Amino acid sequence: MQNSYKLNDTVIMKKPHACQTNLWKITRVGVDIKLKCVNCGREIMLDRLEFEKKLKKVVNEDVQKEV
Repeated sequence: MQNSYKLNDTVIMKKPHACQTNLWKITRVGVDIKLKCVNCGREIMLDRLEFEKKLKKVVNEDVQKEV
């Protein structure tokens, strides 16, 4: 999964957030990855290793609130 994601990509994580969606938008890429929940707007930071473990797949930027 390395380098298959970039800034402003929408990703699906393995486990859903408390607001019942698993869609996140990448807002920062570096040593840490900053994610913003598409549904509620909550932001979290994960280190790159933890992010790659929890990542299910990278989705196109054109995804709406469907999941």
